[in-house]
Amino acid sequence: MVDNGVMPDLDPAPVIEAVAGDPQLRVFLGDGRIETIPARHQRRRLLLDKIAQAFEPGVRYPERRVSLFLRSLHPDHAALRRYLVDEDFLSRSGGEYWRSGGTVPPSGQD
Repeated sequence: MVDNGVMPDLDPAPVIEAVAGDPQLRVFLGDGRIETIPARHQRRRLLLDKIAQAFEPGVRYPERRVSLFLRSLHPDHAALRRYLVDEDFLSRSGGEYWRSGGTVPPSGQD
């Protein structure tokens, strides 16, 4: 797959901002990254939803790109990726990932 700039960027900044702005999740941040993955299922799903929102619906991302993005959020990128797939926020096939769940913000925001 050739990346000609059409694929949207996976930017960690909005994810960190969203987590920092959530009173239930900000305690898991440290040094501008997610330090700890919540043990409680409800909070972990809330965190995963924030991360999943960085993925553009309908776009397939190569595994390397997903791993680099998740590594920028948390040192154990493999655990994050596994949680995202296991909890049905992302789907995977043939070394590609795409968003398959999570909150979709309303469109029409200018």
